Parts: sequence; C-alpha cells; structure tokens
Amino acid sequence: MRTVRLTLQALLLCGFLRAQQQLLLPGSCNFELGTCGYTSDPEYSSWSMNEEGHLITVDSGVLYEQEQAVLVSPVLDHPDWSCVRLVYQITGRGSLQLYLRPDGDNFDYRLWTARKESDSWLIASVDLPNTTISYQILLEGRPERGFGNSVAIFEIHIVPGYCIECNFEEHHLCGYSNSWNPNVNWYVGGNVATGSGSNALSNRTSNHQRGHHMYVDSVYAKHFQEVAKLASPMTTVPMSGCLSFFYHRDQERGNMFTVFTRDQLGHYEEIWRPEVYATPGWTLVSVDVKAPHPLEVVFEVAFNSARGGYVAIDDISFSPEFCHTDTEPTVDPSVADCDFDDGLCLYYQERAESKVWSRVSVKPNAYSIGDHTSGTGWFLLANTRFASMPGYVSRLHGPFLPGNHKYCLRFYYLLHGFRKADNALIVYIYDENNVAQEKVWSLADTTRSVWTEVEITYVKPMLTKLVFVSICRNFWECGLVAIDDITVSLGDCQITAGSLPGQCNFESGVCGYFQEKKADKADWLRVRGHTPTSYTGPRGDHTTGVTSCTSRRHSCVRVTKPGC
Repeated sequence: MRTVRLTLQALLLCGFLRAQQQLLLPGSCNFELGTCGYTSDPEYSSWSMNEEGHLITVDSGVLYEQEQAVLVSPVLDHPDWSCVRLVYQITGRGSLQLYLRPDGDNFDYRLWTARKESDSWLIASVDLPNTTISYQILLEGRPERGFGNSVAIFEIHIVPGYCIECNFEEHHLCGYSNSWNPNVNWYVGGNVATGSGSNALSNRTSNHQRGHHMYVDSVYAKHFQEVAKLASPMTTVPMSGCLSFFYHRDQERGNMFTVFTRDQLGHYEEIWRPEVYATPGWTLVSVDVKAPHPLEVVFEVAFNSARGGYVAIDDISFSPEFCHTDTEPTVDPSVADCDFDDGLCLYYQERAESKVWSRVSVKPNAYSIGDHTSGTGWFLLANTRFASMPGYVSRLHGPFLPGNHKYCLRFYYLLHGFRKADNALIVYIYDENNVAQEKVWSLADTTRSVWTEVEITYVKPMLTKLVFVSICRNFWECGLVAIDDITVSLGDCQITAGSLPGQCNFESGVCGYFQEKKADKADWLRVRGHTPTSYTGPRGDHTTGVTSCTSRRHSCVRVTKPGC
C-alpha cells in the first residue's frame, strides 16, 4: 500500500474535472447521496455521515464501550482481479483496516491496515483477488480513546484490474506518487497540459482531446544526475507475471531511464532499461516480474543537464501470464522443507561413519519437551555423549536450490548441556562442488532448553544447498543439540506476504484479539518465559521459546476476533 496526500478541496474539484468517467464496479461509493448500501455492523459502534456529505466518520467520542466501528459493504460478485482505491484520513491516534469476508467462510481476511496519523487525505490501493465466491468488504475504524481522535473515509472506488495498472485518466492517478524534487518531477501530460514534453506528445490512450499520460522534462534540471521518481502503489499481494507499458523518449544530450521494483524494506531491483536513446513514437515494453512478495514499480529518470530531453509513460498494465516463453520456471524452495515426522525428507548426512544426527521422538513431560511441530512428533538430535567417538564434526546436507533468488530460511533448535555453544550448531551455504561459500549463522551463546526460532535471509548467484554443522571437540564440552521444522521460502524473512485470518504469535501484541470482559471471570495475559506456578504451562512460548500468552487462572475463557 502506498499513500498520496490530497486536500478535500482538491478531491472535490478533481472529481468534477475528470477527463473521462472511469469504470467503477459495484461497491464503489463517494458518500455524496448516501452510503451506497454500506451499513454499520450492529455488534459494534456506528459510522456517521458528515452533515455536509462527501465523507463518513467514526469518532472516539461516540464509541462508548466499544473499541471500533465496522462498515460492511453489500454482497459483491467480482470474479476477476479488482482494486480498491480508498481515500481516508486518520486524525490523532487510531487505525483503519480492510477485511475481506467470503460468503460462507468463518473468517475475515485482513488485506490492509493503516495507523499513521495525517493532517490530509491519503489514498490506499488494495488488490482484491479473483474469485468465484461472493464476498463483502469490511472497513474497521479504531480511533483510540481521547479527545480529537477519529477515522474518516472520503471515497471508495473499486476498479477492474490490478492496482499497479493505470492509464492516468483517474483524478488521483491510480495512487501513483511522485518523489518531490525541487527541479525535476513527473507531471500529468496531454493536449491540455503545458511544457515541452507534453506539447510534443499526443496522448496514447484516448482519442478525445483530454487524454493524459505522465512525463518528466529536463528543462528545469540544474545539477548533474537530477533524478525524478514515479512510484506505483505498493501491491498487497505477491506479483508474478507480465508488466507492460508504453513509453516515449527524447534524448538531446543525456537522460537515463530505468524501471525498478522496490519491496517493503526499500530494496530496489532493476527490471528494465531502454536500448535506444530516442523513440519516434509510443513504444510498447513488456517485462517479466517475479516477486514472491508485495512490491512497487518505480519509473526513474536521471538527467545530466537542462538539455537532457524528456521521458513519458502511459497505459501501465499487468497480466499473471509471463510475457516471454523462455522465462525461467517458478522456483519451488519448499523442497528444502522438513519437519522430520516422516523421515529425513531430502536431507542426508555426509558419511556413514560420522552419522551422529538421529531422528527421535520424545514424549513431553515436566522435565522434557517433545518436537516443535506438535509435541508428539519427530526431530533430529545430535548427542555425542552416547556416541563411540570422543568428538565429531557432523554435516547435515539439504537439497540444491537455484541461484539468483533471495531465500528465507527458518528453523527451530534446542540446546541442552553445552558448556561452549559457539560450535554446537552452525549453518553454511555450500555450492554444487561441496565447497562452503558462507557461514550464514552460528550460536552466539547458550540458551535454555526450549525451542528457539532462527530466521536467515540469503542470496547466492550459483546453485547452493544448506548444510547444518554440529562440532563437538570433547566429551565434557558437548551436550544435546536438536533441530526441527526447517522451511525455506522465496523473499526476505522480514517481509510478510500475508497471513491466515486469526494468525498470531503474540510477539508484537495480540493482533486484534480482545477479551470478553462481561461473560467470564478469568483473563488472558501476554507473558514472557514460564508460567508463574511450578509444573504448569510451558517453559517458554512455541515461537521462540521466550514469549507466550496464557490464562491467569488456567481456565478456559472465550477469546473473540473482530469480525468473526
């Protein structure tokens, strides 16, 4: 999701001055004559229409005992991909979340959330996936307690296609935003616009006189490498397919035109740059995009001087089918996943005489815990104290994975009895010649006897595999080391491409869960470490071995998720 600041006056004015009427799908609403079938969920507080129209709000002063207000759309049938453009504002402290409620499903799927306070209107773009199932859109406003906190919605537009698609005929430019530069910026071009670049071009999309495109001109460039950036909204889903657009380029003395993708961490990846300095007319470009995570598309132009010409773009589109037949097949990193419940999967030990990793299952009790997956399954254990050798170097090899991809490795480990933990468990990246390329992780110190999660992001240009190494120098320094639930996925571990409804590990809060305060006499507490009383509850949480959520009185209480 990417936001663009707008004033209410500008929104109203632009609404009347649209170049052409855009195609709006059912579920769209500008709140001028009513709520368009949107209703407030009676289980929560109510949204209120502004007396002057044009917007709907929820204010902290009218919440009473409730914590949120939920706005529910009519039942929608959109079998193809569509995009919600949401113009909203959060005043003071609060949040706004968008959920999808499929017909007949027991859960609401959260697609987008915003918590940033703003003194102006913002635009959010949220992708709605193709589905044959009817659904409703839920907008949950949560202004915090206190004077002056509110959440307002000015406009809901649902348009066909993906959110990164745009012909620049919408008054808010499909949520595309310009990174402001004092000298060079992207502007709306067309026959009614001014400037050397826009006068030289006719609009590619529309036959009438008021079609629009985006362009950037070097006429005001004052310094070497003046840069203008135009960024799409951040998609809310992973993107793999064909990105297409038209461009027109004139280069008198020098400009560099490049197209990038940018992920949620701000990492750029170049996907295209032109091979010619100038084009006689609009030229179509199609480029394959393969991203297992949400992204922005960034169009960047750098000028060397005020005589660097101009660049214009128009008609950005996206298809889930790749542009080129020679595109590499989709990588499946899950071949490196293993929970060891049904064997070693594709993992193997290096030599028969040094096989110190054993697949074991332990029944959990007050003194020991079972495997990480279910507590009653299997995991791998290296234990030299019961081996015939005084020490060992044991390597557990995984399957090969293709190069030039960013991978996220997650696994869980457990230690017990180690005096020195620095060599107890190490993770290496090996190439196809069985040569170690990099040590990507090792234990920093000893930990308690609880399952602890590790996340590692890595990328290599060649074919590689994961190798888990355990080293024990002598009998007295070594103890038990166990691993379980190895998973490998595409992308950076810090980027979450989405989660299941109701999913929560309680590391950063309670994820929208709240307690039923009227009908029970017990409370759930978010705690760290073991439970207060002996021989009850876990010694640590399931995720990292440290944080968990438990009941104060160890009784069963009802926990409710908003919208369920």
